[in-house]
Amino acid sequence: MVCGGFACSRNALCALNVVYVLVGLLLIGVAAWGKGFSIVSSIHLIGGVIAVGVFLLLIAIVGLVGAVHHHQVMLFFYMIILGLVFIFQFGVSCSCLAINRSRQEGLFSSAWSLLSNKTRMELEQRLDCCGLLNRSADPPAAHAFQADFPVCPAKCKTLLGKDPHAKCLTCGEKMLQHLDEALKILGGVGLFFSFTEILGVWLAMRYRNQKDPRANPSAFL
Repeated sequence: MVCGGFACSRNALCALNVVYVLVGLLLIGVAAWGKGFSIVSSIHLIGGVIAVGVFLLLIAIVGLVGAVHHHQVMLFFYMIILGLVFIFQFGVSCSCLAINRSRQEGLFSSAWSLLSNKTRMELEQRLDCCGLLNRSADPPAAHAFQADFPVCPAKCKTLLGKDPHAKCLTCGEKMLQHLDEALKILGGVGLFFSFTEILGVWLAMRYRNQKDPRANPSAFL
């Protein structure tokens, strides 16, 4: 049965925004957990994830309040902002699914150069790797590897002179092993949620144009 009534549209919009509230709280909680346990204490991504979670939480609250009170202005701004979020998220998700290996290496190199020495050393120690990339065909990457290697705190570095079979991979090689799978998961999840945002825009538009049966019949809604 198609959800066409006023109450059904309101309940569907409320349920969708409750899901967004939970997702926002989950993002904030996971980022705070990672910060609290010092997984990577100085990386700026933690702040970015928290900001995305707070933004999603605020948008969901606006939609929830607008749906409960049938507030025309709040529902209008909710539609506009959610539509803009859909466009941005759809583009990012498609980029994650389409990105190739060479582009991944380029993004890693750009991100690595922006990290502080403390963050680099934390990553090297946690992932047991040294430097980002060590490609002879790429002088900047090779130079960065040579600069990072002497101060690398990874355990694999201490075994290089003791065990002839020991090997110390670069952090770029280790992360690229799982990056392709992670990007596909991230792009797929982002693409799925982007279509739920279109559903939210459609529900809000439909709900705004419906008349509240409890209101004064002569009132303009």
